[in-house]
Amino acid sequence: MSSNSSIDSKNKDQKTNSYGSLTVAIFTFLTVLAGMLGPLQSSVNGRLGVVVEDGHLAACISFFSGLVVMLIIVLSQKKLRKSLLSLPGHLKNRTLPWPYFFAGCCGAVIVLSEGVSVGMLGVATFQTSLIAGMVISGIVCDRLGIGVEFKQALNIPRILGALLAIAATVLVVSPNFTAPHMIGLAVLPFCGGLLAGWQPAGNSKIGYLADSMLVSITWNFIVGFSVLTLAFLVRMAIGKATFHLPTEWWMFLGGPLGLLSIALMALLVRKLGLLLLALASTAGQLIGSILIDVFFPQSGHVIYTATVIGACVALVAAGIAMAPTKKIKSNDF
Repeated sequence: MSSNSSIDSKNKDQKTNSYGSLTVAIFTFLTVLAGMLGPLQSSVNGRLGVVVEDGHLAACISFFSGLVVMLIIVLSQKKLRKSLLSLPGHLKNRTLPWPYFFAGCCGAVIVLSEGVSVGMLGVATFQTSLIAGMVISGIVCDRLGIGVEFKQALNIPRILGALLAIAATVLVVSPNFTAPHMIGLAVLPFCGGLLAGWQPAGNSKIGYLADSMLVSITWNFIVGFSVLTLAFLVRMAIGKATFHLPTEWWMFLGGPLGLLSIALMALLVRKLGLLLLALASTAGQLIGSILIDVFFPQSGHVIYTATVIGACVALVAAGIAMAPTKKIKSNDF
């Protein structure tokens, strides 16, 4: 009798493990698909920049569309509305160091670089340069303890991840070495990636202060849109820019696509954890980038073998850099 019970117990354990593995596989696949929203957003914003003939204006439009969605959500709820309206007072009273309130500027740089460079570089080169910058930024921010409770010690895997990230950027840009302006364009998303590592720290602090990440995201859009629009108005005032809107409705989806990506990642992280989520979403970004460049090339852009190899190297770099390291107390730098 006990033998039969033992067999039944083992069968149940095997079924449970199989079910758990299948569940993880399904959510990993969904995360890869969600990761593809990033390059899709880049493609939309890049095409918008080409149509309006101004990447800066494209960034303003993208931020505005996302801001409208967030304001509808936040202003319709009394508690969230009150939290949002209290943030300027916190800034004035220096409840937090003022740079945290301007983390939205980091996102503005990324969206601006999408509007300016994707049309020329293609989505794969843009996303690979962006991810490479984010890998390096993440390593540096972890080492300095920016936005995290503990600092992360530098070790060989993390240093190797940073070097591979740089190598990935060089690879995807290599077909354009004969065109210096193209290399300059590739530097934009790389710099955006460097800033992106710090942005979550600012958003997290604002979210804690407001007791709502929805309020933090809305504030992020307000700051980014304000900075971009102010700069665009200055350009218009000196005759360096003109304002006109696209006629295609889908070109306004850049902001909402970014919001959808954030929402899906927030849901999926509960099922997968941060490490697997980051790896799967990075894979989705790179796979999606290559697929978009193959089937929906920007302005006749050709995808090169070096671009595909660079994307693979960036994925490996991200995986290596995410390896656990020794935690250091904040006073042991």
